[in-house]
Amino acid sequence: MQTLSLDRLGDEIAELSAHLDAATARLLDLIREFDAREGWNTGFRSCAAWLSWRVGLDVGAARERVRVARALATLPRLAAALARGELSYAKVRALTRVATPATEERLLAVGRAGTADHVERIVRGWRRVDRQAEARETTRRHTSRALHVYQDEDGMVTLRGRLAPEVGALLVQALSAARETLYQRARWNDAEAEPPTMAQQQADALALLAETALHHGIDPGAPAERYQVVVHVDAPALADPNEPGQSGLEDGTHVPAETARRLACDASRVVMRHARDGRVVEVAARTRTIPPALRRALHHRDRGCRFPGCGLRFGQGHHIRHWAQGGPTTLSNLATLCRRHHRAVHEEGYQLDREPDGALRFRRPDGRPLPEAPRPAEVLDDPVTVLRGRHDAEGLVIDARTATPGWLGERLDVGWAIDVLHPLARETTARG
Repeated sequence: MQTLSLDRLGDEIAELSAHLDAATARLLDLIREFDAREGWNTGFRSCAAWLSWRVGLDVGAARERVRVARALATLPRLAAALARGELSYAKVRALTRVATPATEERLLAVGRAGTADHVERIVRGWRRVDRQAEARETTRRHTSRALHVYQDEDGMVTLRGRLAPEVGALLVQALSAARETLYQRARWNDAEAEPPTMAQQQADALALLAETALHHGIDPGAPAERYQVVVHVDAPALADPNEPGQSGLEDGTHVPAETARRLACDASRVVMRHARDGRVVEVAARTRTIPPALRRALHHRDRGCRFPGCGLRFGQGHHIRHWAQGGPTTLSNLATLCRRHHRAVHEEGYQLDREPDGALRFRRPDGRPLPEAPRPAEVLDDPVTVLRGRHDAEGLVIDARTATPGWLGERLDVGWAIDVLHPLARETTARG
């Protein structure tokens, strides 16, 4: 009687697990649609970040759910097997790491025949063959690299080459930087001269790179000042975006006043005083909006972006009450926000306040609260009964044997299995 009772208990566990896997297939369908329609794009940086906040998943597990959901869109056989409860989510998750539409059917057979451990071992072997094939292709491409330099009859030198992708990208970037320098220099010296064609600019840029390498060494980078973004904004417009006033980049491009307020939250600040005719009559020393010591304290306290569901480690200091409106640059008036959510608060209508007890309160653009962690969804009825009833209504037949693998206890020979299953395995074996 005790053995029979344990058998029934085991069957109950197996049957309910299959029901849960079938429900997981529906969950992945919903996640895939939600992701495709960007339902998460309401202040969150990704679908995984939204899942972590809304459902309570670990960020890593949330990313994996999204990955599997996307992969199943092109793997209908694996998706159907999961939806019928025939394969566990653990098996499907492993198989989607290597499955393609061309190999899906044979990998589905692996999932049905083997245990989860068998599937993991075969997937590891499969990926090893993939890496070997990729390494062979990389070696082939590397071997084919070449640069031919020869002189034409008229004395001009002709170049013809083939570079590895990463080396080619490096060359393109270097040529672009050199071309920009030469073009700006030519425009400065003779504004009326017709600029050379792109091909001619490329040739001149290559000459500059060669000269630099031979005479000065390669310059690792330009001065940091070159990469600063300078925004000019009038004090009234900075204090109140609705007030008239200048707000633009150094080249004259207009920048919305609220964008200028966001940039000014955590930046270097130079106050200039102008005469009535626009002439600059006084320039104050440059200062940091948030001093280094205060910034260290801010980072130590917040440990990353404070927007609900984010937590990105690196961020910017945000003045809850902007300093241009008289807000103090103090720890209690600052909060760390990543670039994405700093923009959400300034330009997208999200609101941030600090409660009397020190807690931060975020609100959506329509004024609804955005809690740090949402309340769990309410489940009114017995979830197991609801799940079984839904599957019965869909005509889905699930029992204790639905997900049982076909394995009979024989030893798994991973090498032989990969040789039989992987389309590149025999080529790898022959080369080895």
